Amino acid sequence: MDTLSLLDRLIAFDTTSARSNLPLIGFVEEYLRARGFHITRLPDTTGEKAGLFAVLGPEGHGVILSAHTDVVPVAGQEWHRDPFRLTREGERLYGRGTTDMKGYLASMLALADRAAKVPLREPLKLAISYDEEIGCVGIRSMIGALPEALGTPRACFVGEPTEMQVAIGHKGKAAFEAVCHGESGHSALAPRFVNALHLAAEFVTELRGIQDHYARNGARDPAYGVPYSTIHVGTLSGGTALNIVPDRAELRFEYRHLAADPAEEIAARIHDAAGRVTGHFAAQSPQARIDVTQVNAYPGLDQREDAEIVTLAKGLAQSNAVTKVAFGTEAGYFQSLGIPTVVCGPGSMEGQGHKPDEYVTLPQLAACDAMMDRILDSLKA
Repeated sequence: MDTLSLLDRLIAFDTTSARSNLPLIGFVEEYLRARGFHITRLPDTTGEKAGLFAVLGPEGHGVILSAHTDVVPVAGQEWHRDPFRLTREGERLYGRGTTDMKGYLASMLALADRAAKVPLREPLKLAISYDEEIGCVGIRSMIGALPEALGTPRACFVGEPTEMQVAIGHKGKAAFEAVCHGESGHSALAPRFVNALHLAAEFVTELRGIQDHYARNGARDPAYGVPYSTIHVGTLSGGTALNIVPDRAELRFEYRHLAADPAEEIAARIHDAAGRVTGHFAAQSPQARIDVTQVNAYPGLDQREDAEIVTLAKGLAQSNAVTKVAFGTEAGYFQSLGIPTVVCGPGSMEGQGHKPDEYVTLPQLAACDAMMDRILDSLKA
């Protein structure tokens, strides 16, 4: 099967993160087993999702290619085409996931078919994950099994959309939930009670102060559109009625950090800020407090431009340019195992990813297929 035929099959699976990806994984597993791959299947704790590691060829380091199977929702978006049916119009291929990142997965699987027909001196290794779109959740559960399943590949290529440029970095991320506790009471007597929304408002102000600190004094990397570490508050809720002082408020926030700004330092500043706000209100009520919980995190990628993997990737992608991307990927997990890793794949996250009428172009897929051919040439006996 060629890349377009495979992409047609992959788009037809609705693998929105809230749904099971097992039908797609079943198709991919059967496809790879038929071509001689050894498969390690890794289900999640619910049994509704699974990822897999696959290897073809002799013992050795080899090269690993990485893709995720899930896609973002289409609900609330105005699509003019069926999002789960591949539609070709000129040089554009429309469908949910064409760019992010089933186009790359289709190219990986087409390469697997070609690799099965030639003798290899080094193994071809594949990592196919789930729940990337909700914070790299799947690969975090899978990564511990990689050394036993695949050993230590000499290079890893994560195929998120970079317009086939070699991406050598992205920020790390951590997401938090803060619950602010106050006292309930009648609004006519509001000054007698600690309003949980007041705690929340002061905490948001503290978070803005931390953001200002990193914008002024933190590390800087001009390769990023926002060249410093950032803190963002995404949701704030609290209260049940206008005439009741709220005793609970909740907010969700995140930081995205440069490698030069340690995550532990940012987290410590956040917890210190929560303590200061609590102390401000504690004299009025011992019930006043802010509970901060980290709910998710993934590592960044920070590859040296002169690293051997970058030189290799530029040659395989036939690209002289390197870039750093604003979005997160699974690359940091592979890098954390000592596997030299870059991000390089077809399509544009800024132009097409997560948008209605998502598409990838035929020239981008052709460039990806050509890179896959060069990878195969490097593995042939």
